[in-house]
This record gives sequence, C-alpha cells and structure tokens, in this order.
Amino acid sequence: MARRTRLLTLALAAPLLAGGCATENSGSGQSASTAAAAAPAGGDLEFAVVTHGSAGDAFWDVVRNGAGAAGEDLGVGVDYQSDGDPQRQSQLIQAAVNQGVDGIVVSMANPDALQDAVAAAVDAGIPVVTINSGAERSAEFGAIGHVGQDEAVAGRGAGERLAEDGRQNVLCVVHEAGNVGLEQRCDGASAGLGRDVRLLQVDINDLQAARSTITSQLQSDPSIDAVLTLNSAVASAAVAAAADAGSSAEVATFDLNGDVIAAIEDGAVTFAVDQQQYEQGYLPVVLLKLYAENLNTVGGGQPVLTGPAIVDAQNVDAIAGLASSGTR
Repeated sequence: MARRTRLLTLALAAPLLAGGCATENSGSGQSASTAAAAAPAGGDLEFAVVTHGSAGDAFWDVVRNGAGAAGEDLGVGVDYQSDGDPQRQSQLIQAAVNQGVDGIVVSMANPDALQDAVAAAVDAGIPVVTINSGAERSAEFGAIGHVGQDEAVAGRGAGERLAEDGRQNVLCVVHEAGNVGLEQRCDGASAGLGRDVRLLQVDINDLQAARSTITSQLQSDPSIDAVLTLNSAVASAAVAAAADAGSSAEVATFDLNGDVIAAIEDGAVTFAVDQQQYEQGYLPVVLLKLYAENLNTVGGGQPVLTGPAIVDAQNVDAIAGLASSGTR
C-alpha cells in the first residue's frame, strides 16, 4: 500500500513539476487555432491519429483500440495510422493536413523530425493533440494539449521500487534510438535508484538479437541485479536472457501485454509500470471533439497524465481480464 500511495503522489505532483518550466509557453498551444469558428454540434468530424508505433505492437494496438472506441462512442470518424520511421510519420501528418481533417493526434518520439509537419497542421487551423512522447515540446509546437505519462516521474517511481527491492546495479534497456521519452525513463530511474543505471541499446525489431545482447551483459557482469526494460516485448526477451545467463537479476518493465501479465503472475517479472495507453488513444479524440464543437481546452498548458500505475503481484489478477479485452 505504501508503494502505491507514493507512486500516486508522484503522479499527482507531475503537473506541479512541469509547471516550473512550462509557464512561458503554456499559452501558445491554447491559442493556436482559436480564430477558427467552432463546428456545430453533431456535425461530421474526421480526426487523424498518427503514431510512431509499429503495426502489430501490443502497446500501440491498445492505443488504437482506445481511439477507435472513442470514435464510436462520440460519433466521429477516426483514421489511425502508424509508422516507426519519423520521416514517414511526418508524411502521414502532412497527408492528413492535405485532406483537411478536423483534428490530428500525433505521438512525438522524435519531435524535431515532426516539427514542420505539426506546424503545417497548426498553420492550416487544424487543432493538434500530442500523445505519449514529446510533452515538453507540445505547447511550443502549437498543440492544444498533451495526453500521456510524465516519463521522468514514471522512471523515478520504477527506480525507487527497485531500490526498495535492494537493487543497486541496474541495466536499463533502450529499444529505440533517439526516443527522448525512453531516455527520460532511464534518467528518472537513476534518480529514484539513487545511482546511475547502466544503459544498453537494443533494436526492438530484432528481439532475438536483443535477447542475446542482454544475455551477454548479464554473463559479463554478474553484479547486475536488475534489468529494467522499457517495452513489454523486450521484457519477455529479458526474462529469457536472464534464464540463458543463469542470472538471478530481477526483471521489471514499462508497459503491459499478455506475456508480461503472465510473467508477473509467475514471478518472472516483479512489476510493470503501466501508462494506461488506452487512455492515450481515447482521451485525445474527446479533446478534439470538445475543441471542434465548443473551443474547449484541457490542462492549462500542462499534460493530462495517464500514469504511472504499477501492476504487480498484488493487483495483476484484476488487470489480466482487462488486458485480455484490449483495454490495458
């Protein structure tokens, strides 16, 4: 209970932490498209969702489920597309601009690569909501809001949990080069742990190679007593790697899928930091509809936080059923 209370406190404190560095730009996103007239209620609205996730990725499948459910619940059109290549993602955003959609949702793992495309949307009077990554650049780019997890806060919570477990030499596995959110998670973990974590770069598109790389690290340094992965699929590779290496290192992860839930139930993974990505798909569609019909904005320039929530042996049974339905 103490752990859950502390993590909830961290999540509630995140807007205050962000406020110290965001007040100068907090108005820019709010005023990006206010010159446009609000659409009449009940009108046909079409929104585009463009993310950096790969097709078939369990995490992004849940985001897509959330966006689709919101479209059905609210009676608006939602076109979801994703591509892990920043240049291709930028092209998808530009295509949505050219189509004249009523709003765009975009994840910004590589903000610099998407800046021109997002600017084109804002200049065209199309409201933008960012999700998942790039919160610190969202208002600067003219978005009306951001929905996601504060990665530094979540990372710190994971680091503190590992410190409570007595871990000292932690391997933090980064699976996407250049993803600022992943770097923030590892930095936060270092802060929570009270010592620097060791970074290890792998490629999420080659999980067998990732498993081998983690195995080599564990074999070469038996003092590694924890592996923190930043993706549910990589977590499974880390569990296998620990077995391959004969290591007793604790495995913890960010994000959920069916394999991670089973591993928590079996004790192979101690906990997962869940950013509740279903909300990252659902809530932006709500925000865009409110803006289109009533010029409402949410957050006052601060992100709408969807995490962190911790899933461990105490609550995994309740979460398992929700995950099987595609909402966690």
